[in-house]
Amino acid sequence: MTTHDRLQRNKSGPTFRLSDYLHLDLPLLWAMLLLLLLGLFILYSAGNQNLVLIEKQLMHILLAAGLLFLVAQVPPVTWQRWAPWIYGFSLFFLVAVLLIGHIGKGAQRWLSISGFRFQPAEFMKFAIPLLLAWYYNKVHLPLSFKTLLVSALIIFIPVLLTAKQPDLGTAILLLATGASVLFFAGLSLRFIFSLSLLLLTGLPLLWYFMHEYQRQRVLTFLNPERDPLGAGYHIIQSKIAIGSGGFFGKGWLTGTQSHLHFLPEHTTDFIFAVCSEEFGFTGNVILILLYMFIVMRGLYIASNAQDTFTRLLGGSITITFFLSFFINMGMVTGILPVVGLPLPLVSYGGSSLVTAMVSLGMLMSIKTHRKLITT
Repeated sequence: MTTHDRLQRNKSGPTFRLSDYLHLDLPLLWAMLLLLLLGLFILYSAGNQNLVLIEKQLMHILLAAGLLFLVAQVPPVTWQRWAPWIYGFSLFFLVAVLLIGHIGKGAQRWLSISGFRFQPAEFMKFAIPLLLAWYYNKVHLPLSFKTLLVSALIIFIPVLLTAKQPDLGTAILLLATGASVLFFAGLSLRFIFSLSLLLLTGLPLLWYFMHEYQRQRVLTFLNPERDPLGAGYHIIQSKIAIGSGGFFGKGWLTGTQSHLHFLPEHTTDFIFAVCSEEFGFTGNVILILLYMFIVMRGLYIASNAQDTFTRLLGGSITITFFLSFFINMGMVTGILPVVGLPLPLVSYGGSSLVTAMVSLGMLMSIKTHRKLITT
């Protein structure tokens, strides 16, 4: 192409793309759709070919996809303006769930409104980074002692309310979500190291406040064989499923651990073990590569963001997504304690799916609403 041709092309302006008009980031969208499709295949097998389960999950996906599209249309400046309200409403629902929430399996984590049941703690996964990014954009960086104190209140209030439900897994993830914003905001490594040491010294005190079942999970993590038919049953059966899959797996619909009901929670928290058994190491690699592509794309979007608010929000959303699947895979494989977190975009459920896709919609909004800067 000659210099004249390039000049003519530049004069004609950028090429119109429908995805830009709809504010959808195609690489992120395709990776997400592939994960959702793979998740439906795994869920169909994990649920013993239960079409009702698939129909419900498809309804969850359609709802989440609609919300993702709506969120992507909203410019980041609007999210910045709404951040305190989103955080406030999410905090209100967290308090409400402790007062009038639905109790199931010994935990009070869900609210039911007009027959629609949801988990308010899930919304804090994007409410916390929204408010922190809004706050740091107001006070400007670098961080000071006052801003750190305010940040601690923003983070720890929902973390403590979530732990009270009790939902230790989500509480830990919310804490990590807030910490990721602090990291991207430029918190010094020396301070992070000092804070980590302080938290480690406080572990004995945390043990005192933990519920009995949570203590059992920690002890089981250290030695699952101490109670193979009780507290250690989940992780032992999960390891059997993962190990039996080998390199290529037993094949779709032929897994025995889930179909014979040895593997508990096989459609939700332990669905990764079903994938391991039926698709083997090869299937796991494909699944992890899709997840990592989304993470790398998210970090790329965050690094190219044009202001403090979008950079912090994009980075935190990406790290939260990474920690969600890393912790789930870690607990299923036995390298982390079982904390009850679903595998994003794959596990059965509505609240976690909606949260993950709304967060990805925010990333698309950051990417497609970039202002044109001319020199």
